[in-house]
Amino acid sequence: MINIENELTVLDINKSEFINKLERLGATKVTDELLQQRYVYDFSPKKANKWIRLRTNGEKTTLTIKEIQDNSKMNAKEIEISVSDFETTNLLLEELGYSHRNYQENLRQVFVLNGVEISIDSWPHIPPYVELECKDLESINEVLQKLEVDKKNITMLDVTSIYKDIYGIDILSISELKFNTPLKTK
Repeated sequence: MINIENELTVLDINKSEFINKLERLGATKVTDELLQQRYVYDFSPKKANKWIRLRTNGEKTTLTIKEIQDNSKMNAKEIEISVSDFETTNLLLEELGYSHRNYQENLRQVFVLNGVEISIDSWPHIPPYVELECKDLESINEVLQKLEVDKKNITMLDVTSIYKDIYGIDILSISELKFNTPLKTK
């Protein structure tokens, strides 16, 4: 499936307060908090703002080509398919000549409010944040108003840029980004 995602991020949230607000507004809980695991691969030769991601949450596993088309806008191009097995797909990619540059983990809980997917993400070594995603930007802005989000906490940065630009951590140089593990660069 080819998709252009429109998304933005709300940084540094209080997770329990945010969930309470979503529940008061009538958001539908799509998933409990699940551990997501991912391998990230570069193209060969490397392509700026484009990478391959293999991700699983234990219930669903996907293989995705992601491309940031314009850092000043809230969208990224994704080509994504579901695959049946996380580790076997990693082995298949290795046989094709792709070695993962990183292994990463995060926790994610997903809600939907007025057609907008709201993912509450917790990543190692940084405060929790929220991603809002929808095909239509007007819906995202309406949900932001309902949630009374402080505009100074809104960004269009991807997770790599959030780590680097906001918290000074280069996750591209970290071979394994896990919870309860110290940061070790390659």
